[in-house]
Amino acid sequence: MRINPLHFTVRGLIVAALGLAAVLAQEAPRSQGTPKGFDSAADDALVAMRQEALKLKIGGVAVVGFFQGEAAGSWSSKMVVVGRMKDPPSTGNNGANLLAIAYAKATEMVDSHRDSGHAGRPPMTGEVGWEGGVIARTATGYAVAAFSGGRSQDDVEVSKAGLAVLKSAL
Repeated sequence: MRINPLHFTVRGLIVAALGLAAVLAQEAPRSQGTPKGFDSAADDALVAMRQEALKLKIGGVAVVGFFQGEAAGSWSSKMVVVGRMKDPPSTGNNGANLLAIAYAKATEMVDSHRDSGHAGRPPMTGEVGWEGGVIARTATGYAVAAFSGGRSQDDVEVSKAGLAVLKSAL
């Protein structure tokens, strides 16, 4: 009987690929899932936030997100820039990355389950401790909305507009 070395090479590659796929499937983080309709609800929420920001004559960054359960092992989020993403540096001022600030507000809320700036503890490294984000419990998890770019009270109003849309859809 003659053995074809190419047969073993192709067979070996197939076995290796199947084995790797099995390992990756076992080790891949398991998403807790995002409710159906999150993408559409998030888009609608971001439109509402943009409209509120324009009504208040402010620019910045809007972020919305959702995670299932009590602890965020994974989450889905979307963002939109409303006019500007950062404030450039000037003399005596390092400038501001509004996208980073909006996400810092959101992550503070994901950890504390409270509106940003009201975590009930001092801000941790990576958090800003500033108001401007709001969070609400839904039937299956938590929805968050955060805005950075205006005064804190204006950021809160913009975020409330987005959260209202998310809550009604999720």
